[in-house]
Amino acid sequence: MITWMQHHRKYLVITIWISTIAFVGAGFVGWGQYSYGDKAGAVAKVGESSISMRELQQSYSRLYSQYNKMFQGNFDEAQAKSLGLEKQALRQLIDQALILNLANSYNLKVTDGELLSEIQAQEMFFQNGTFNKEVYKKALRQNNLSMQEYEIDVRKAMLIQKTLALFSPNVLPLETKALDTALFIADKVEYKILTADMISLDMSEEAIKSFWRERQQNYMTLPSYTLEVITQKPLSTYPEEAALQEYFQSNKSDFFNEAGELLSYEEAKDQVIAAVNDKATNKEALRTYIAFKKSKLDPSVIKETLTVDNQNNQLTQEIFAEVQALTVTKPFLKPRKINGKYTIIKLLKLNPAEPKTFEIAKEEVTKQYTKEQTSSQLLALAEKSVATFSGKTSDFLTRDDANALEGLNDAEANEFLNVLFEAEKPQGIAGLQTQKIVLYKIVDQKLMSKEEMDQTDSVMRLKSAMMEKGLIKQLNNKYKTEIFLEGI
Repeated sequence: MITWMQHHRKYLVITIWISTIAFVGAGFVGWGQYSYGDKAGAVAKVGESSISMRELQQSYSRLYSQYNKMFQGNFDEAQAKSLGLEKQALRQLIDQALILNLANSYNLKVTDGELLSEIQAQEMFFQNGTFNKEVYKKALRQNNLSMQEYEIDVRKAMLIQKTLALFSPNVLPLETKALDTALFIADKVEYKILTADMISLDMSEEAIKSFWRERQQNYMTLPSYTLEVITQKPLSTYPEEAALQEYFQSNKSDFFNEAGELLSYEEAKDQVIAAVNDKATNKEALRTYIAFKKSKLDPSVIKETLTVDNQNNQLTQEIFAEVQALTVTKPFLKPRKINGKYTIIKLLKLNPAEPKTFEIAKEEVTKQYTKEQTSSQLLALAEKSVATFSGKTSDFLTRDDANALEGLNDAEANEFLNVLFEAEKPQGIAGLQTQKIVLYKIVDQKLMSKEEMDQTDSVMRLKSAMMEKGLIKQLNNKYKTEIFLEGI
């Protein structure tokens, strides 16, 4: 499945994002270390459209969720990295921004009425069968989104849909017939599976060390950041009753029970006191932050030194991203809440990445050496054997016959079948993610019996994906793209 997605991920760019209008039901999924310029808080700019870090985090989280669903909950960060998910997330946003630029050039708009109708039709905000504004507010709070942010996201999604609708393709009868035939063709193949036990690797330390010497820049320590940190002690202000009631009246929508029902003042009083104290604590933290910046900090204030990197990170992922944006000339970060406490951060030193010694990198190098040498030697064996091999002969296979290939598990067989049915030649080599290689030659073909099926929707999706690909290519030439991220 990973191989199929690697080959076809270009078709997932617009379609995945459009299929669900910009609502993430879980927190952000973190990814690797990056630093980004402060170009008004943007991580990239496409034409006249800017892309924010918040949008990038949401795009990554949305893609991660999609892949995790495809893998039935078995998707992880290692697989995300192998698929270049962070690059896909940014590419997805760039493609969206290209279309938004086109929409602006056509003076296309989404009216407030259209936006309201779309949001009120989203069942995630329903209570007793109808849209409920308090449920809407609560859902956004739980996802760390403001109403303004969410409505901007939905408006963008609707504007992209409206723009793409201008290019909706027609489906011809010959196209549906061709796809119908392609889906039901079957191949009988002769095949042989090559595995790692068929080769011999030089696993001596000198061989591995030589491999490391040629690739030292691939084995680097992580860049780290030495910080000076001040944690603001929580304040208890013992506010008067009138002040508490005034605060409650101004912020009553913030106080609700587990069922999402708004609380009365008496029911929420303890929460109101905590909120007022939190506000006072934040205010005091801001005073400390200003004094810290001006080098007028009270000597009694305790400062701690902390070094963090992407793997040894005591901050949140979002705050770590902000730390990466700090510089020697702009070293301070305003108070941020970490584990319920307001924290003020100053960058003392950036510790750049540097090559690891062989001893430190040895385990990592050995793993990569084994993988690359195995692939290289198996491929050499495959190229030497493909013209003359003899192996097992299968029954007639369709794309759905993964369980009919002896010696391959279902995932491997599906991967091989994808290669087989996309091949342009009757004989070839299929490399699998598990490092097995399958030699194959098609010895017979036939058209399987089938019921009449309407392939109109499938053809429409395929043509739409091709149209979107061509449109994005044209727009890339028309609008300038600037990326302010390092490491992606």
